[in-house]
Amino acid sequence: MTETLYRPQTLAQKIIARASQKDYVSPGELVTCQVDLVLMHDSSGPRRVKSRLEELGAKVFDPSKVVLVSDHFVPATDPESAEILALTRRWANEQQIGHFYDMQGICHVMLPQQGHLQPGMFLVGGDSHSPTGGAFGTFMVGIGATEMTGVLATGEIWIKVPETVRINWSGQLQPGCSAKDIMLFLCARLGMNNNYKVMEFGGETVAAMSMYERMVLCNMSAELGGKTGIIEADDTTLNWIRNTGKTPAEDALQWRTDSQAQYHSVHHFNACELAPQIAAPHSPENTKAVTEYDKVPIHQAYIGACTGAKLSDLHMAASILKGRKVATGTRLLIAPASLKTTEAAAKDGTLATLTEAGAILLPTGCGACAGMGAGAIANGENCLSSTSRNFKGRMGSPNSNVYLGSPYSVAAAAVTGVISDPRELLMETVL
Repeated sequence: MTETLYRPQTLAQKIIARASQKDYVSPGELVTCQVDLVLMHDSSGPRRVKSRLEELGAKVFDPSKVVLVSDHFVPATDPESAEILALTRRWANEQQIGHFYDMQGICHVMLPQQGHLQPGMFLVGGDSHSPTGGAFGTFMVGIGATEMTGVLATGEIWIKVPETVRINWSGQLQPGCSAKDIMLFLCARLGMNNNYKVMEFGGETVAAMSMYERMVLCNMSAELGGKTGIIEADDTTLNWIRNTGKTPAEDALQWRTDSQAQYHSVHHFNACELAPQIAAPHSPENTKAVTEYDKVPIHQAYIGACTGAKLSDLHMAASILKGRKVATGTRLLIAPASLKTTEAAAKDGTLATLTEAGAILLPTGCGACAGMGAGAIANGENCLSSTSRNFKGRMGSPNSNVYLGSPYSVAAAAVTGVISDPRELLMETVL
């Protein structure tokens, strides 16, 4: 009788093993995985893969397993953008793509909002922030157009099994602090060169977070340089899935890291000690506590993108802006992450609070985060943004300066006209 040798694995290893039809995979091993779901958008999608597939004489392996979202060039602001969107729509129709969401939101928010994610899935996305899906206990990585062409033709992709870095957070976040502050802090503390590592988040702080906040942790694993981010599923995850109208998979809570699994490294941090964080130009790594900034003037405050314009982000901003006005000389632009976000924020009064304070509402989409659409900044201007990246010229002129912060911090700067500690405004609200 042959006994099966028990070998503990991380959550990422387990998902890769299942996708590659193996019982066990080791870090560094090359395996070929079957892809459960493919995510594409208008920028990296049909306009990049259509001609390649035609050259190969290949068709999409399973259109029901493809989610296509138009979010980068929406709404079209010039003839070139309009043509890209037209091509995207034609291709979706020609290929009979199972799930095409046209101008309804940003892909990384649409995927969970539409109930496409289940713990244990192996997914690829044509965007660097695809790790967002890891918040739901999936293994989801971003890939380029060439790899995407191969996946669309075969339904498979090869991967080198990555090592996992465990990041534990204990304690309760202070009022005015959020998952965004955690990730900016980690960019400074761990750096942005955690090449090809899975960033596994856990601890009581993470367990207490909403799914929206967990999405921020996994989303910005890309800024840490990780292969992806991942969080074990729990009841919060299952409740989200149920609220989308879908039923959680029977094995959803079984997808967990084994207690004896080997990590590349383990880090422990205390959320109670974390102050609001601000990243200075031109890298998220240039992060320090908001208290270390001395009245830096802000010309544009921007709340947008997959990282920073979900419903919870709009709630954070509203908690600062309620009963206050945007400062003279500062403009506050808000681009909700999806139509559902806009609808919910209108229904619960959040949009009214924001617009009464002087916020200007923009169409949903990636917009200014990617230097597209409305919201570009000019020479010499400073912008504080709830987005994830502040590389030189990312949001407009190469001679502009983009600072990054949480929606709390962006709203605080909009009210005061300078980089400010949102905790002070929240305290005034309480008093």
